[in-house]
Amino acid sequence: MPFADLHCDTIDRVADSGAALRDGAGLQLTLDKLRAAGSVLQCFALFVDLRRWPDPWARCLALADVYDRETAANADRLCPVRGPADLARARRTGRIASLLTVEEGGVFGGDLDRLRQAHRRGVRLVTLTWNHPNGLAAPNGRRGGLTETGRQVLAELERLRIAVDVSHLGDDGFWDVARLARRPFCASHSSARALCDHPRDLTDPMLRAVADSGGVVGVNFYAPFVGTSPVTRTEDLVRHVRHMLDVAGTRAVALGSDFDGIDCDLELGDAAGLPRLARALRRAGLSEEVVERVCWRNAWDYFTRAL
Repeated sequence: MPFADLHCDTIDRVADSGAALRDGAGLQLTLDKLRAAGSVLQCFALFVDLRRWPDPWARCLALADVYDRETAANADRLCPVRGPADLARARRTGRIASLLTVEEGGVFGGDLDRLRQAHRRGVRLVTLTWNHPNGLAAPNGRRGGLTETGRQVLAELERLRIAVDVSHLGDDGFWDVARLARRPFCASHSSARALCDHPRDLTDPMLRAVADSGGVVGVNFYAPFVGTSPVTRTEDLVRHVRHMLDVAGTRAVALGSDFDGIDCDLELGDAAGLPRLARALRRAGLSEEVVERVCWRNAWDYFTRAL
C-alpha cells in the first residue's frame, strides 16, 4: 500500500540538529523510514515560529536552503514537485514525490513579492497561520477573520496555484477562506472536532466545506487532537478517519501526520509504521478502495487538481 502525507516538520528538525534526512537519528520521519513504509508523496514544511525568529523570512529562506541541499543529496529517492507533471515523473521513476510547503504565512510580512519568490523556490502549499496572529488572520482558538492583507495573499496564492492550507487558522478565517476561495483548499493536518473538542480540529460543517471545494483534510497524528490518551492510539486515528469519511466523503480524507512536529509517542512508532494504520483501517471494515484513497490516492489527486 503506498502512502502520502500532507505535513511534516522534519526540515526544521534537520536544520537545528544537523541530522541527515536519509537516516537521521531521533527523527520520526527519514527517507529510510518512508521507503520502508512505501511512501509515494511527502510534503515537507518550512516551519517558522514568528516569536522565536527575529527575521522570519530569513529563517524561511534558510530552511529552503536545507530542503534544497537534502533533495539534491537524495536525488535518487526524491522527486521535487512543482506541478502535476512532476507527480507523474515521480511515479515513473520510482521516487518519492517531494512537495515543499510553508507553515506560517506570516513569514511573507504581507509582501507579495516574497510570496512569488517562495513560488520560484518551489513552494506549492502555504499554511496561512500557525499559532500566533500574523497580519493575515487570527489562529486557532482566537476570533478574527482574514485581514485585507490576508485576502490579498489568498488571491495571489490562488493565482500562483499554490494550495491554500487552513490548518491552524481560526474559525472566522476558515469561513472567510471557504467563502472567498475559487480553487480547492485543504487542511493539511487537522482532525475531527466532533470527536475531540480542540480548536485545531475541524467541525463537521468545516469538513464538508473543504470537501465541497474539492479539497482534502489530512488526519493529524498528535495525541491531544485525536483522543484522551497521552500516546497516539491507532484506534483513535481510525475513529477520526471513519468519522471524516462519513461527513466529508471518501475523496476528501487523507493523512497529515505532523511527524517531527509532535512531541507524543505513537503506537505506530514513526513513519515506518504507516502500514500498521492501513491494516487497522481494513480491520475496521473499510474497503480496500477506501483505504487506498485515505492512505495516498486522495492526496495525490488533490495536488493534481490544485497545482
